[in-house]
Parts: sequence; C-alpha cells; structure tokens
Amino acid sequence: MMTYVVRRLLSMVVVMALVALVVFIVARVVPGDPAAVMLGSSATQSDVDALRRQLGLDQPLITQFAMFVRDILTGNLGTSIFLNQPVLDAIAGRAQLTLLLAGMSITISVLIGLPVGIISAVKRGTALDQGVIGGAMLAASLPSFWVGLTLIEYLAVKVHWFPVSGFGPPGASLWEHIYHLVLPSIALGLPNSAIIIRFTRSSMLDVLGDDYIRTARAKGLGLGAVVIKHALRNALIPILTVIGLTLAVLIGGTIVTETVFGLPGAGNLIVSAVLRRDYPVIQGALLIISGIYVCINLVIDLLYAVVDPRVRY
Repeated sequence: MMTYVVRRLLSMVVVMALVALVVFIVARVVPGDPAAVMLGSSATQSDVDALRRQLGLDQPLITQFAMFVRDILTGNLGTSIFLNQPVLDAIAGRAQLTLLLAGMSITISVLIGLPVGIISAVKRGTALDQGVIGGAMLAASLPSFWVGLTLIEYLAVKVHWFPVSGFGPPGASLWEHIYHLVLPSIALGLPNSAIIIRFTRSSMLDVLGDDYIRTARAKGLGLGAVVIKHALRNALIPILTVIGLTLAVLIGGTIVTETVFGLPGAGNLIVSAVLRRDYPVIQGALLIISGIYVCINLVIDLLYAVVDPRVRY
C-alpha cells in the first residue's frame, strides 16, 4: 500500500511538472506582447519595458522557465497586475465560495444521481426506467448557465424565494451564504447528476445479474438489503470514480455559474483575469485547479480498498 502511494505521489509530481510546462508555453505563445496587453494602449514604451523586466520577460525562455519553476516550488505564484496582491492570496480569498459551491453541487448531484440510478437499475425495462434514461439524457444536455438563468427567472424574480445574485452582505453567517448558493448549486448539480445516474444504473446492472445476488434473494433477504448491502457495495468502484471526476469538473466548472449569479468566487476571478490578460492569475489558477484534480484522483484510488477489501495495491 505504501509503495503504491509513493509511486502515485511521484507520478503526481510528473503530471504537475507537465502542467507547469504547458501553462508556461501557452502564456507565451499567445499573440502580442503580454506586458503591452496588460498595460493597455495608453502605456508608453518605457512602461512596457519596465513591466517586461518586472515579469522577467526580457530574459531567455529557458531562464524564464527556470524562474517560473523556482517560484512555484517556493509557493510564489506571482503578483496580480490589476489586484496588486500575490496570486495565492487573491485566489485563497475567493476559494471559500468556490469550494462551498462545488461541495453543495456535488451533494445535490449525488443525492439525485445515486438513488435514481439504483431505482432505474432495479426497475430495468419498465416505463420508470425508460423515463429515467430519457430524463438523464435531457439533464445532461442542459447547459448550466441556461439552468441558472431559468432558476433566476422563476425562483428569484417571480416568486422571490431566493436572491438573484451575490453571496450575502459582509459579515453574513454561513447559513446565509448557503442560502445564496442554493440556486447556483442546483444549476451546477442538476446537469451533472445525469452522469452519476447513468454510471450508477450501468454499474448496478452489471452486479444485479451475478450469482451471489440470486443466492441472497433465495435465502429470503429483502430487496432493500440485497440492493444496498450486497449489490451497491460491489458496484461502488465505478460510481466513486465518476463522483470524484464530477467533483473535479465542478471545481473547474464554477466559472460560468459564478459569472451568471454574480458570485465573487475564484471562477469569477479567473474570468476577470482572462479579460484583463492578467497572466499571473491565469497561470496560478490553472496550476491550482490541476493540483486539486490530481489530488482527487489519488483519493479516489485509495478509497477503492476501503469500499472493496478485494482491492490490493
């Protein structure tokens, strides 16, 4: 087990090194001088040259990459040009909202996807099963921004059950923040629940036809005990995989939803950075999101042995 964890950690280092290389290259192949773009058309040539020196853009590419890697290893992701603060501080100040939104969204996705997928598998071939399949395909095709705008129109504007936008006033309690995130969470969680429904149904169907399930039924065990205690546990590995990947996608996919609902989260910060060509923020955000992604993959792999004792590393 320990050997496996060490190997995975080493592979994570390799993956993050490749991500850093890609981020570095992408930031420098974009047409135009980054310093001139950041300062705008009214900047003088001396201002552009000064910013290029500040960012190290006047150095050879190999030197720039070495400085880039050095800064990453020391926890320095640069300084935001427009916010005039360290990138790590800028992202950390908005990460609470984004992580809370992603957590609420994945909770909604699992609460919808897991039971509906199980019921669909148990009722295979029935009208209920066909309805679930059709509903899942429909939900998967709905863009989260369209779902968000629809929820705003009906549940916020017309019936006033939820706020239209924002994260609550300064100093608001956690429950007030959660209240403001209900609609964004549904907008993100509902389309992604379709993926969990389909994987849960498929995985459960593979298990429900096995001999030990028929044996359990022959012993007189109730349907609920057979499905939950025997079938679901043995079908959990692919389900855990898709839940973990969905969570990783949600963390990166909050960008559009935060923009629609006017939420001051990390996603909104990234959108602003792209529009302003604030390259240090863009680079830092990509590195952090990639790091979260590979960490989630590692946690999922380690959970396999917990849910299924037959798994050995």
